[in-house]
Amino acid sequence: MTIPFTKMHGLGNDFIIVDTREREYPLDTNTIRTMSDRHHGIGCDQFVTLSAPTNPKADVLVRFFNADGSEAGACGNASRCVAKFVGNNPVLQTQNGLLPTYQQDDLFTVNMGKPHLDWQSVPLSEAHDTLHLPLHDAAACSMGNPHATLFGDVSQAEELGPSLENAPLFPERANIGFAQILSPNHMRLRVWERGAGLTLACGSGACAAVVNASRRNLTEKTCRVTMDGGDLSITWQEDGTVLMTGPATLVFHGEFA
Repeated sequence: MTIPFTKMHGLGNDFIIVDTREREYPLDTNTIRTMSDRHHGIGCDQFVTLSAPTNPKADVLVRFFNADGSEAGACGNASRCVAKFVGNNPVLQTQNGLLPTYQQDDLFTVNMGKPHLDWQSVPLSEAHDTLHLPLHDAAACSMGNPHATLFGDVSQAEELGPSLENAPLFPERANIGFAQILSPNHMRLRVWERGAGLTLACGSGACAAVVNASRRNLTEKTCRVTMDGGDLSITWQEDGTVLMTGPATLVFHGEFA
């Protein structure tokens, strides 16, 4: 059986999207890994499936998988791509709840919900102040998936990312952000993503970095985040939810045999 797919990216963070709303496809872990492989398959950072929602307030049920086949609770850049793919400002049903989306011109905004700041929700393996972890003084939160942000030298991402992703402090592994504060409204960010490695951009990582920087009074609650693939605008709103705004790009449609 061939599997129809769509390749999209958000600031170079690329995705395979398979729409199963009208037909099911055999998408086991091995198939996801093979399709995600850049040498033996199509290649992507994350794999996304769409299906009929189980919540009547949602338009589509979205699941996110890392390239290694493990499931992720959230993916900001992929959420923008799904918003473009589905159209008409859909509400996305995800593991992290319902995510409303909005389009203005060529930009897409996703309400990523509220960050989880307590150590159990990140989660950590033991109780710690999530604003100052005993691990390179990182700050941690969850945006539906675990994030830790280190402030200082972004060039350390490739050196430190693999070991920190798998540190015992993170029982579910973690996405590791390396942030340099450029001004109260602008930061540079590189993210070593759990199960994917260093990516050109990470939407949920950008949200987490702004939340963590704002908690430390390093930035305002609205901040431009510059990553290797381009810029996102992040706003931590007064109601506690985080808005992420940026582009979404269609690359091509295809079939995988």
